Amino acid sequence: MTDDRPPTLGVLLAGGLARRMGGGDKPMKTIGGRTILERVIARLAPQCDGLILNANGDPARFASFGLPVVADTVEGFAGPLAGVLTALDWAAVHRPDVEWILSAATDCPFLPRDLVARLQHARIEHDAQLAVAASGEQTHPVIGLWNVALRGELRHALVVEDMRKIDRWTARYKLATVTWPTEPLDPFFNANTIEDVADAEQLAVLDDA
Repeated sequence: MTDDRPPTLGVLLAGGLARRMGGGDKPMKTIGGRTILERVIARLAPQCDGLILNANGDPARFASFGLPVVADTVEGFAGPLAGVLTALDWAAVHRPDVEWILSAATDCPFLPRDLVARLQHARIEHDAQLAVAASGEQTHPVIGLWNVALRGELRHALVVEDMRKIDRWTARYKLATVTWPTEPLDPFFNANTIEDVADAEQLAVLDDA
């Protein structure tokens, strides 16, 4: 990266079961001629010092993207926190130069191009341990910055306390929240249903303009 931001590894969270989409891989749905995952990678690759994909099942289905595919280190589809923990564990082993992980949902095709910069700036400005994104009146705890040094505490929360909700865990730490505008479109719009994908087709016209 060309600026003085701390090295930040991106983890793309694709470990969900996509029940509202009728099963299958949500990131592989197509919007405006490109898969959602392609759009997420295009947005985040320039902002991050490498990307990994957190996904369970056969990793070969994502082979064409050329990213390391890492399955949850906690069993039982424990949700996004398990994906975050997996990334923290992976970075500790494979990228010891990285202290910060950016997590992002792979059903958000319009992520901000200044996501890492603004989250890191807010974290430093507020001397926070974590940072998360927001838009309008809604916080998006799946999209945030995580310190690799907290991986032991997160593992305890997941395995011993059976914690699943991200905001319950982030409430334990000093947290910076960064809000983005929702016009002309919400950059954290997520395609959870077939209807959402249809809406995203319309939004992609604005986003690709």
